[in-house]
Amino acid sequence: MKRTILMAVFALGSLTAVAQSDSGFGIRAGLNYNQNGDLSFRQVQSAGEDLISGSDGKVGFHVGVFGKLDFPKIYLKPELVYTKTKSSYDVEGGTNDYDISKLDLPVLLGYKIIGPLHIFAGPAFQYTLSNDLEDLQVEDVQNSFTVGANFGVGLNLGNIGVDVRYERGFSENEANFIGDNIADISGRVDSRPSQIIFALSLKL
Repeated sequence: MKRTILMAVFALGSLTAVAQSDSGFGIRAGLNYNQNGDLSFRQVQSAGEDLISGSDGKVGFHVGVFGKLDFPKIYLKPELVYTKTKSSYDVEGGTNDYDISKLDLPVLLGYKIIGPLHIFAGPAFQYTLSNDLEDLQVEDVQNSFTVGANFGVGLNLGNIGVDVRYERGFSENEANFIGDNIADISGRVDSRPSQIIFALSLKL
């Protein structure tokens, strides 16, 4: 009995030691290619006609920190990231950029496939800090706190890591806007993100 207990303690201690050997924290930064949902707007001069405009993706960026709890084949990796995304819409013959600043908290579970190659997935909790639709007066988004998902693939080369992931917002969310000119346009824009994220990380 004592031998069994000692073996269990030894196994637990060994597992903890292995987990701690590659566990730690670090910093990450990279580029985001984002597309938000449709923009629907109403032109007063066209007798209230409803028009739909899909977004064109544009490049944004992110920067943040991460923690990592490493085990032999899996790892848990929470991140805290400041993200700036940008999409473009055609409004009244012109192009308007829709900028969103937010804090992201992905909680990722990863699986090591072979060597430095790994895959990961997990929920991403998002808090919108600000949103701006160029040349239009935009209200705050309906829900500042939303939930999405991340999944992707990465490589770890020593303390340096690179990964590419896809993020999609689950929660419906939108913001209302009006034109700067009287009797111009009004409408709403879907602020849910759909983006591809490229990142470089450094374990400290």
